[in-house]
Amino acid sequence: MPKRPKAIVLDSWAIIAYLEDEPAAENVADIIADAHEQQIPLLMTVVNASEVWYIVARQTSAGDADASTKQLEDLGIKFVDADWSLAKGAGYFKSRNKMSFADCFAAALAKQRRAHLVTGDPGFKQIENEIPINWLK
Repeated sequence: MPKRPKAIVLDSWAIIAYLEDEPAAENVADIIADAHEQQIPLLMTVVNASEVWYIVARQTSAGDADASTKQLEDLGIKFVDADWSLAKGAGYFKSRNKMSFADCFAAALAKQRRAHLVTGDPGFKQIENEIPINWLK
C-alpha cells in the first residue's frame, strides 16, 4: 500500500480467497499482519460478512460458516453494521455502477472511513477513481 490508510476494508472476494487458501491468500494474510503491526483498523460490513457466511455454508455447512465468521473476528476484523448512512452510500454506488449490492456496501464503507479497499474483484475497476483499492492478484 503506497500511503498508510486510516483503515482497511476487506471485501468478500479477499476473505474467500483467504479462507479457501487461494493464490491471493498469502497477500491477504500479509495485509492483515501489516495492519496489526501498524495498528490500522480492519473492517468489513455485516453485508459482506453475511455474503462470506452464505458462500461457506453453501459449499460446506452452517457450522463451518459460523467457524469462518469466528475466525474473521479472531483475526481482528471488525464487522460494521449497515446504518442508513452506509446503506445510502451503497445505494449511491449501485445507482451509478453495475456492481453487486454487497460490493457497493464495501465501497461505501471504504469511502465513508477514507479506507483502502482490499479486493481482487474486477467489478471494482469502475470505481477505482473514487476510492483507493489495494488490488489482489
